[in-house]
Amino acid sequence: MSTPTSSLSWDGKQMETESGFEKIQLLDSSEDAYGGVMVDLKESMDSKAFASLLRASIALWIQQGKKGIWIKLAIESVNLVEAAVKQGFRYHHAEPSYLMLVKWIAETADTLPANASHRVGIGAFVMNDMGEVLVVQENGGKFKGTGVWKFPTGVVDEGEDISIAAIREVKEEAGVETEFVEVLAFRQSHKSFFGKSDLFFVCMLRALSFDIQKQDSEIAEAKWMPFDEYAAQPFVQKKEIFKSIADICLEKKNNNYSGFSAVPTTTGFSSKRSFLYIHKDL
Repeated sequence: MSTPTSSLSWDGKQMETESGFEKIQLLDSSEDAYGGVMVDLKESMDSKAFASLLRASIALWIQQGKKGIWIKLAIESVNLVEAAVKQGFRYHHAEPSYLMLVKWIAETADTLPANASHRVGIGAFVMNDMGEVLVVQENGGKFKGTGVWKFPTGVVDEGEDISIAAIREVKEEAGVETEFVEVLAFRQSHKSFFGKSDLFFVCMLRALSFDIQKQDSEIAEAKWMPFDEYAAQPFVQKKEIFKSIADICLEKKNNNYSGFSAVPTTTGFSSKRSFLYIHKDL
C-alpha cells in the first residue's frame, strides 16, 4: 500500500495542499532592487514562532526565485539570532540599534555585498599668516607621552564630508576656526582598525582665528609652530609616511604644489549635495 503524498505550492500567503488552500502567516518583507528581500523586525517575538515563520517564508522566497535575504533585527530582538543562524543566516554588520543577518538562497553564486570595508580619517595642515603650522600633542593613543607634535587628526563621521570633517576636528581639538582649501594627498592602508582598511586624507585649511583653546579630554598641548621646526622632528624625519606628508606640505607652502579643491555637485542617485575633488585649474 502506497503512502499518499502531497504536492505543495505557494501563492502569496496561502499554501495549496490536497485538501485545499490553507492560510499561513509569513514574515513581512519588502523587495530590494537586486532580486532579494528585506525583513525589518522592529518588535520582539517568541523565538519558536519566529523560526516557524522564517522557515515558511524562506520556502516561499525560494519558490519565487528570490536571491538574497536580509533580516534587520532591532537590538531588542537579540533572542531571534540563534533561530536565524540555525536557518543558515550569517552576520553581516551591526550598528548601535540593530543587527543585520543575511542568507543567499539562489542556486547561483553568492553576490551579497560585503560589509563596509574602510574607515575614513583626516589630518589637518593648518597655516597662519606667519607661516606657522597648528600642531598638537595627544593625551592618549600611540603618541601619548612621546613628545611628538602632530597635525590635528580625526575620523570622518557617517554622512560627513571630508572637508567638513577636517574643519570640525580642528575646531574640536584646538578651538581654531578654519576654512577648507584643498586635499593635498591621501593614503590607503589595510588591516588597520578591526581588520578594516583605512583611507587617510591630508587636508590643507586656512586659519580664520588664531587663539588656541585646546580640548582637554584628548589634547595635552596645542600651539602654533614654525613649519621647519615641525618637519625637523626626529619622528617626522624617520617615519617615511610622515616625512612624505611634510615634504608635500612644504611644497604647498612654497606654492609649488596643487591639491584638490572641493567642488559642490550632485549625483545621479541623489539630489543631496556632494563634493567632487579636482585641481582648481581644470
